[in-house]
Amino acid sequence: MPSINIQHLLDESRFNRFHAMILFWCFLILVIDGYDLAVVGAALPLIMEEMGVTATTAGFMASSALFGMMLGAMFFGALADKLGRPKMLVLCIAMFSVFTAAAGLTHDPVTFSVTRFIAGLGIGGVLPIAAAQMGEFSPAAMRSRLVALVFAGYAVGGVLVAIVGKQLIAGYGWQSVFFVAILPLLLIPFILKTMPESVPLLIKQGRTDELRRIALRIAPGRQVPLDAQFVISAADRQSNAPVFELFQGGRGFSTVMIWVAFFFGLFMVYALSSWLTKLLAIAGYSLGSALTFVLVFNAGAILGAIGGAWLGDRYNIKHVLIGLYALGAVSLTCMGFVTSSEVLFVMVFIVGASTLGTQLVAYAYAAAFYPAAIRSTGVGFASGVGRAGGIVAPIIIGVIVGLQLPLEQNFMAIGLAGFLGMIAVLLINHRLFASTSQAPATRPAAIITALD
Repeated sequence: MPSINIQHLLDESRFNRFHAMILFWCFLILVIDGYDLAVVGAALPLIMEEMGVTATTAGFMASSALFGMMLGAMFFGALADKLGRPKMLVLCIAMFSVFTAAAGLTHDPVTFSVTRFIAGLGIGGVLPIAAAQMGEFSPAAMRSRLVALVFAGYAVGGVLVAIVGKQLIAGYGWQSVFFVAILPLLLIPFILKTMPESVPLLIKQGRTDELRRIALRIAPGRQVPLDAQFVISAADRQSNAPVFELFQGGRGFSTVMIWVAFFFGLFMVYALSSWLTKLLAIAGYSLGSALTFVLVFNAGAILGAIGGAWLGDRYNIKHVLIGLYALGAVSLTCMGFVTSSEVLFVMVFIVGASTLGTQLVAYAYAAAFYPAAIRSTGVGFASGVGRAGGIVAPIIIGVIVGLQLPLEQNFMAIGLAGFLGMIAVLLINHRLFASTSQAPATRPAAIITALD
């Protein structure tokens, strides 16, 4: 009986309509996800005014979603590897859509925070599942680029809030930007119909017909015998304890280092998202100019993510990631010394590319580091543990700003996180890298062999 190693077939496939469909859905879902996370920032001044809350209370209201994201990334990431990615993906979409819209119906800070916490569970859960899904079904030669492109949708969602939110809030009140979040529920039937299930789970459950359809879609025109048995390598087989597997095969120390890298990467991202406009105001820039800098920052993030992942596919993605963390540390340090507006725009663009852009490439790296069977779990725990950096960053930088130190020292404090993230990536054992994207393919394209 012939056997087909379908993961090898996926690795060596050429990008086609099947891959484009998965890319489209994952990118769109991350755009929606980014919108749902960033929507509070656009509405917070009016929420504070209407609910009569202090800045401290508003900070806790905004952070409630981050706590939910931390738990959601770990819980739903692991659950997706055990129960199936499409089901968990649509569950997360339903959760953050319904509860983000529900936040628009609240009238007090406690109820608002509860709805945002539950929405955060779904927002956080989507991230590792989308990364794992794109990572598994991508051709190995362009895996990092496609995963990073998916996560660029996260930044696009933030830009969408800045552009659309202003119009909606002005015309219909702050609640309107939350009510819009219910619309993604309409996408759920289409996602369930078209999104493929994880290959290791299909093999474990013996769903041969679905595996055959996937094989024909990733390799159209190839002969797939009706009696073929689909197999994967031992490392990619479905695990009953995916969290435990993160520390097996010598991966334990590298797993912790990935968590540390995510912690400091998300520290930089959330420190800047919370304090960039305030730090620029300290430097003498108006609010309008500061918001323009935010758009430049996000544009840099998109280019940094895609450019960094492209370099990662062509060269060694670990070395590229080390360079990006180092660039983030250096560019942030330089920010405090820039006096020219023109140069500052360039510097903010570079900072966006080497902080948020770096974090998006880090997601691509984590998605490729772990075998397919534990990919959602690996990315989920990295995102969840790393989210703690995003939670403490606004607090720590707020304390530093309160000390009224020279401006450059504020940026240097954020840049220190980039240096520490670089050290963590340096310590990852790249020989355990599960993706084949760093080595040229040497197997025959059909990957059909006699069953051992």
